[in-house]
Amino acid sequence: MFSMLSEKSKIKENFPVGLIVSPSLKPLVYAYYCAARVADDVADAKNVSNKIKIQRLSEISAAFINHKEPSAYTEVSKLGQIFAKENLDSSLYLDLLEAFKRDVLAKPVRIWEELIDYCRYSAAPVGRFMMAIHNENYSTYIPAQNLCIILQLLDDLGDIKEDLSLLKRCYIPEDMLAEYGVKASDLGLSYTKPETALMLKEFLSKIRAMHKDVQHLPRLITNFRLRFEVCIILSLTNSMINKYNKVDILQYKPRLSYYDWTKSLVYGLLKSLFFKY
Repeated sequence: MFSMLSEKSKIKENFPVGLIVSPSLKPLVYAYYCAARVADDVADAKNVSNKIKIQRLSEISAAFINHKEPSAYTEVSKLGQIFAKENLDSSLYLDLLEAFKRDVLAKPVRIWEELIDYCRYSAAPVGRFMMAIHNENYSTYIPAQNLCIILQLLDDLGDIKEDLSLLKRCYIPEDMLAEYGVKASDLGLSYTKPETALMLKEFLSKIRAMHKDVQHLPRLITNFRLRFEVCIILSLTNSMINKYNKVDILQYKPRLSYYDWTKSLVYGLLKSLFFKY
């Protein structure tokens, strides 16, 4: 659902969040990742009824809120304890659980605004979380949320066939499908129809427009490590948008190359130093 770096599994995702945070904050970031992964695994579990999934997600929510009580979800209780100690807003985790519940119910997305609203629960909390633990000004929250929404949308675009075939989920708004005369099942084909290609181009153009609107975020961030990381992610997302624009998404899922990473690291460092992103 969102991309962070798992120190335990050493799995590097396309857009790892928390990659270069201060060592003192890494345990908190990792605890957040682990607790979110627990809920994500519940929502995506195979051969489990939706009723049981919703029940388990409710139990996870209770484990976070009532973190002092014994629970089978120890990683979630641990995060609840940390949140209480650090006086962090509980919505930074509970909003994620709301998104996982929506995933389980898999209700069709009717319009673009509904998709963005879903992302406000599934991805935006990560942006607010990163700003909050660095004590950044509230002015950073909205662009940070929107940057994480962009990451979510790019991941949805890359996983479009897998989500449809394995999870029976389609994140393309129904009105967009109707406008281009595309059926959700067309997204699972082994080839891309011309009308599907046009629709996906529009979807990508919306992401690109959002990307332009968050370019000012580094200027608002006071913590150098966080500003550096945001600059890297902005550069990586730009590279990924360009890659998606050049390929048949249903035929090929682009991946960031070592060159992309090297370029983003260099550009990110220079732009974070000189505030000229």
